[in-house]
Amino acid sequence: MTDVAESFLAGVTARMKGVKALGDGVLRQVSAEQLFHRTDVEGNSVAIIVRHLHGNMLSRWTDFLKTDGEKSSRTRDLDFEQPQSSPGQINELWQQGWDCTLNALTSLQPDEVLCEVQIRGQPLTVMDAILRQLAHYSYHVGQMVTLAREQLGDRWQTLSIARGKSEDYKPV
Repeated sequence: MTDVAESFLAGVTARMKGVKALGDGVLRQVSAEQLFHRTDVEGNSVAIIVRHLHGNMLSRWTDFLKTDGEKSSRTRDLDFEQPQSSPGQINELWQQGWDCTLNALTSLQPDEVLCEVQIRGQPLTVMDAILRQLAHYSYHVGQMVTLAREQLGDRWQTLSIARGKSEDYKPV
């Protein structure tokens, strides 16, 4: 099991870093105005999504193995209010959340992947909790990409293989 667990932890850490890199690409491209732009009153801006991810990451990954992933001190509903922050502060939240996440992941030992943790009182294996968070972060970073791409239009710089460039990535 150790080899499988080591492979899992290495793989999921690499995937998390890939999700972060996509979000980094969004944050590099959007202006301050675009960072806070909402499509409607109930819609999320890129800044709101970053704030939500930050709150989620700190809650889930702080004392990951010892405490419920939904901390009683967290005020989740505040995540979805438009932040009164500067772009620099939003970037700090982004980095702080990812630092917490990646530090927790890299501190895990292979023999811990089948241990039980809880999120909102629901028991999960460490492996399942990690996969749950990977899916959650991917979902929200995808939203960030969509919001940025719609606002930037033809100024958008693709974060993956550009249209018409697929042939460049085929194995020889």
